Amino acid sequence: MSELKPVLLPIPREINLTEEFVALAEESLIVIPNAELLFEAQTAQKGLVDYAGVHWQIVAGQDYPNTGLNLEIDSSIGHAEGYHMTIKDGRVTIHGADAAGVFYGVCTLNQLLLQYQNMLPALTIEDWPDYAARGVMLDISRDKVPTLQTTLELVDRLASWKINQVQLYMEHTFAYQHHPLVWAENSPFTGQDVLELDAFCKQRHIELVPNQNSLGHMERWLKFEPYAPLAEKPEGFTSPWDGKHRDASSLNPIDPGSIELMASLYDELLPHFTSTLLNVGGDEPWELGMGKSKPEVEKLGEGRVYLTYLLKLYEQVSARNHTMMFWDDIIIKYPELIPELPKDVIAMVWGYEADHPFDERGAAFDGSGIPFYVCPGTSSWNTFAGRTENTIGNLQNAASNGLKHGAIGFLNTDWGDVGHWQPLPVSYLGFAYGAAVSWALDANAEIDLPPVLDAFAFDDSAHVMGKLAYDLGNVYRVPGHSRRNGHFLIDLLKAPEEDLERWQERYHEYGGEDAESFRVAVEKVNEIMDVLPDANIQRDDADLILSEFELAADLIRHSCYRGMMLFDEAEKSPAEMKQELEQLIERYKENWLARNRPGGLKDSLKRFEPALDAYRQA
Repeated sequence: MSELKPVLLPIPREINLTEEFVALAEESLIVIPNAELLFEAQTAQKGLVDYAGVHWQIVAGQDYPNTGLNLEIDSSIGHAEGYHMTIKDGRVTIHGADAAGVFYGVCTLNQLLLQYQNMLPALTIEDWPDYAARGVMLDISRDKVPTLQTTLELVDRLASWKINQVQLYMEHTFAYQHHPLVWAENSPFTGQDVLELDAFCKQRHIELVPNQNSLGHMERWLKFEPYAPLAEKPEGFTSPWDGKHRDASSLNPIDPGSIELMASLYDELLPHFTSTLLNVGGDEPWELGMGKSKPEVEKLGEGRVYLTYLLKLYEQVSARNHTMMFWDDIIIKYPELIPELPKDVIAMVWGYEADHPFDERGAAFDGSGIPFYVCPGTSSWNTFAGRTENTIGNLQNAASNGLKHGAIGFLNTDWGDVGHWQPLPVSYLGFAYGAAVSWALDANAEIDLPPVLDAFAFDDSAHVMGKLAYDLGNVYRVPGHSRRNGHFLIDLLKAPEEDLERWQERYHEYGGEDAESFRVAVEKVNEIMDVLPDANIQRDDADLILSEFELAADLIRHSCYRGMMLFDEAEKSPAEMKQELEQLIERYKENWLARNRPGGLKDSLKRFEPALDAYRQA
């Protein structure tokens, strides 16, 4: 029997435990009022079988003498999706404000069953969410497109953590039947995939929301001749972050053809979703005002040109009886324009650092009449193993200031910038903490993540993986390795030989002095990974998870060895480094294909070429 105090995710806002335990009968009934709660009953039934070893039949009606679990909708519960649970006198009772509330009570029950099996602690729980919308956004465009099975398994786990919205961020990875040229080589989500995923989500009280970028990040479209004329700057542009030439990525906002293209995409995409929300993106149109729209921007201003385009998208979305969501990064620069937004749009206030100004940006929308979400992130992208401390700070900052300023939702984003090198399990920590603080911030702000991850993410009975993932995600804090929106070691491994001098300068800017910090990072990784063989993961993909963390650790080490070369203190020859990286790449391919479709893999692998070329030429 486990300790009396249970590990739960999220921690309920009110839980009262006694010192008594309740034995579950071998034979009993799960009683529901009618078929409306059948899935909730089946979810509980499975938990009872898997964890307590008892098989209770499901019946509908009331007043059965051998009731073991009673599930009911109770209109007197004052919070949507809230639930009340009691365990006493040999019986479990879960009343929810609605079917979702009953489901979340069952999710809590299953977490208790996992720990206590057939001898549950007597208790009462009163619980309800802070945020009506508690979402996760999955980047399925850069470059990983997960298999449907991977997505279903992740959604099922997120639902058990009381997540109720999932967005699929798309640029070119939906199989638009009218635009096959764009996705032909990219193994996209098909219409059937989305229809099946939507039904799966809906059963678990998750709203599956389409997210189709509609202005910037359109390079996968604009590189093809039929769409190139719609580019703001077809010849490409100089990026503001590294001064390098980039391919055209933004639509021309003053070209009617841009709106016509997006309208055609919405017509095909939206019928596959039951949600009436649509995130049109609109973030980071890097070339805005640099090319075809330059005269208009000089005349009216960037903010006005952007807002005019956004309002045209709004017309298209509204005409299809949907509510438009959009990223806030452009409009927030022009707060005087915020009052001109329609009152039925939803602004998505995003930022990914622990110190992001969610307070300031939330205040800009608070009182404007424009509803908004706070949109932090898992901090997994641009890393091999995450940024644990930043993840926690960023998510907590967003949850706190979102509540302060009346945000209606919390969307935890998981991006795949620049090759999507991080494996999926690296994001579990961010997913879990985001689920916790968006459900009940006060109860969960200080949640102890390693045991939570062991129990509900990694299913590790040896209690190894939670701390390992937590600690490996903090290696970025070694002096010289931390940068905004990523881990310096990612940049270093992707940098061509001619850029290494610039990266050495950045290393100093980030606090590194010499090769010693790279040695310290390797030592930390060695110490953290030393316990990996002790893990006892009970998931079907246990071996894959171990392989993914081993690879993440090895890539960190390899990048550190490359860093030592900056100071002429290499511990391995270029030939040895080349052979080692080639072996890492083969493992990377294998892990990728275990969870993801092949489309995008080629593009991701190209990111390793600069290092390989440098080793060949040395």
